[in-house]
Amino acid sequence: MDGVNEIPRGTLQEQTFYEQIGGEETFRRLVHRFYEGVAEDPILRPMYPEEDLGPAEERFTLFLMQYWGGPTTYSQHRGHPRLRMRHAPFAVDRAAHDAWLKHMRTALDELGLTEEQDRTLWNYLTYAAASMVNTAG
Repeated sequence: MDGVNEIPRGTLQEQTFYEQIGGEETFRRLVHRFYEGVAEDPILRPMYPEEDLGPAEERFTLFLMQYWGGPTTYSQHRGHPRLRMRHAPFAVDRAAHDAWLKHMRTALDELGLTEEQDRTLWNYLTYAAASMVNTAG
C-alpha cells in the first residue's frame, strides 16, 4: 500500500454480501435447513414433484449464491432465473407464502449472522416470497 488512506484488499468494503456472510458454506446451510422444513410441510411438500428434494435444494442454493455475488453456476446451467415463470405451475397462496417464510426464518435464525446481515437477507426473502404469490386465498 502506497498511501495511508488505501484500503487493503479483501476488506468488507470490497466483499460481496455472499463473501461477507461466509460464502457457499453459509448458503448451503441455509437452504439445507430450509428444505428440512419443507420436507415435512403439508402445504409446501406437494409443490415439489421430485421424490428427492435434493435437486430443488441445489437449484435454490445456486440461485441464492449467484444473486448475492457468488459464482454464476446457476445461470450457466439454467439461464435467466425467471422466478415467477418457474413458479407459475404451482398455486402459491398466502398459506404457502407463510409456510415458506416460517421455514426460511428458522433456517436463517440458525446461521448466526449479524443483525444487519440477517435483516438484509430477510428483507430480500420476504420480498421474494411475496412476489411468488399467484393465487388468492
